[in-house]
Amino acid sequence: MKTPHTLSADAIQSLFERHGAAWYGGEAMSQLEHALQCAQLAEQAGEPPAQIVAALLHDLGHLLIEESHLEDKRHQELVVPGLNALGDAVVQPIRLHVAAKRYLCAVDADYWASLSPASKHSLELQGGIYDTEQACAFIAQPYAEEAVRLRRYDDLAKTPGLPTPDFAHYRRLIEALGEAQDRSVREALPHA
Repeated sequence: MKTPHTLSADAIQSLFERHGAAWYGGEAMSQLEHALQCAQLAEQAGEPPAQIVAALLHDLGHLLIEESHLEDKRHQELVVPGLNALGDAVVQPIRLHVAAKRYLCAVDADYWASLSPASKHSLELQGGIYDTEQACAFIAQPYAEEAVRLRRYDDLAKTPGLPTPDFAHYRRLIEALGEAQDRSVREALPHA
């Protein structure tokens, strides 16, 4: 399966319905539970809608991999083309959330120790801890700070059985962001 150009709210919901029950990495919870917890943490922190949606959808690439049986495990990049219609404030933190873990390990001495065993293992597969030059280059990018906040929600969203709002609660945000982006694009077009 090729990644679709745009993933609608219906397509996103369908991915969660078909593959959201799959285990989230080496954690004792499902992909959907992790996504909902991550979004809830962002919402509780008072994040704007785009950051809440980024938190919800940051690992959606894992579901696309499950759907298509792809071998490429770069889930943070695989999903970007399908979410571009939601705007950079959603897409860029998602694209950077793996690199944010590498960054945090480089700049926060306590961060690595706080990672779960599964997250420590995936860090090595993702390239390991950044050196000073790599860390400086990372944080200088647009949306790097948002990716760091997303990463922290990602790390905390691992409590089996934690009550959260359901997908429908966050679907409204996805739809609103998509409509706002579409309106913005239409307004930017020259009028004939």
